[in-house]
Amino acid sequence: MPRPRSLAILVILVLLSLAACYGLRYGLMEGDEWVGTCAETPAVFACGVRSMLGLLIHLGVIAWAAIAFAGLGFVLSGRLGWWLAVPGLLVGLAGVVLYSASISVFAVVLAVLRLVRAPNASARAAFPQE
Repeated sequence: MPRPRSLAILVILVLLSLAACYGLRYGLMEGDEWVGTCAETPAVFACGVRSMLGLLIHLGVIAWAAIAFAGLGFVLSGRLGWWLAVPGLLVGLAGVVLYSASISVFAVVLAVLRLVRAPNASARAAFPQE
């Protein structure tokens, strides 16, 4: 288990990530003003971002990137696995908020299971083999 300071930073990152994703979803993707603006002048930078984000959502890139990070984090041991599970969690939460929930939920579960998994040394001490 990581130190409390790492956990506090992780919780802050998760909250900021969720706030940013909900801002993107309701401000840019579902915002009525952007629908009208992008229909009239699609050359606006925000319309390009909106279009690219829609393409990433449609192709499932966000969800599969979350699965890749969370899966690698789950399989790898030590700090490397823990630190790979963090982007898996953050990208997975972004996928859940941004319309890719079916695959991203699995990535979030994998990442959280990896983040709460006990290190090997303490697991061996808790369950001694006879």
